[in-house]
Amino acid sequence: MKIVVLGASGWIGSHIVAQAKARGHEVTALVRDTDKYDVTDVTVKSFDLNDQNQDLTSIISDETTLVASIGGRALGNHEIVAKTASALLTQLPKTNIERLVWVGGAGSLEVAPNVKLIDTPEFPDEYKGEAHAQGQALDVFKSTQSPLNWTFISPAAEIFPGDNMQAYRIGFDQLLLDDEGNSRISVADYATALVDEIEKSEHINKRIGVAY
Repeated sequence: MKIVVLGASGWIGSHIVAQAKARGHEVTALVRDTDKYDVTDVTVKSFDLNDQNQDLTSIISDETTLVASIGGRALGNHEIVAKTASALLTQLPKTNIERLVWVGGAGSLEVAPNVKLIDTPEFPDEYKGEAHAQGQALDVFKSTQSPLNWTFISPAAEIFPGDNMQAYRIGFDQLLLDDEGNSRISVADYATALVDEIEKSEHINKRIGVAY
């Protein structure tokens, strides 16, 4: 399978690239600065979400799946998240891309009926901007009329540095908790779950959550 990863140089994006490569997929990495990206056996192309003059449709060739891993945290421009979701849903049907897989956030997951994780007192203030932005992106996906197939994949409340540790579970709009009441997943297992979904295509036009 030929996969494009937007945000390939980021923390989560880099793990997705590694997981896809390990399974033999052909990966195209879209990064702002190609000179700083030295991953081998990957086609590297320059793309900057902040450059309004760049046309994503001209960059896509024969790839069929695009993974978007963006957050706006580095530059503090969280508004770019929902804008990018809308732009991809509009532009990608003009290319060979058949499916968009979105690295989502956990803040919009429900911890109780009509109560989202982001609305709980324990939710850290420093992550609220990004969480709100991802929630807005989810709204874009849920209301889209685009013919493009999409999947929005939320991690657990805590996604932490680490290798593959154990089997993950899949949920939907509710936050998944383990037997101790924690919601956790390693970044490597999140990447595994995402590439599993690319290969299996079990949750088309849905938001899912993954956690232990």
